[in-house]
Amino acid sequence: MKPATTSIEDKVDELLLVLDEDIRHIRQSLSRLNELRSLVIKRDDASLGKLLEFIRSESEGYRKHELHRRSIRKELAGALGCGLGQITLSKLETSTSLPQGKKDQVTEKKAKLKSLIKELKKEHLSTALLLSDCARFNRMLLKGVFNFGKTRTVYYGSNGATKQQNDMAFVNLQL
Repeated sequence: MKPATTSIEDKVDELLLVLDEDIRHIRQSLSRLNELRSLVIKRDDASLGKLLEFIRSESEGYRKHELHRRSIRKELAGALGCGLGQITLSKLETSTSLPQGKKDQVTEKKAKLKSLIKELKKEHLSTALLLSDCARFNRMLLKGVFNFGKTRTVYYGSNGATKQQNDMAFVNLQL
């Protein structure tokens, strides 16, 4: 076995460990989205604030992981003689520098990441739709309160003439 091939295999092993961390992170993100939706529905502002602060602090720590992944990709690109943008899991799957066992591991991680990302996109959309509906309901409620509840409906007087209703929708004291 050539030293360059061993180096590539070592880097692929490192990348596989990084991908395991990515899989764990995506699973955590799915869990956090479920928890976020649950707290929004329950209107638990205190727990929601704690969750959002935890997510914010966790994302800062994940940046180091992303930099590590990028450096491994850069080293793999140099070892395989291609550009950083060309190093993908698909490229590693078809690489002649790797034994079949490593290719199979890369294929397995790729499939797992694809399915998790598909699920994450679906959950993200569900969360976005829930938050969009909450914002719409809040906007309607605030508009009703701060526009003083004007109904702007037309009603008919005793003589049959139409009039614009100018009083509050909450209480109508007209007799």
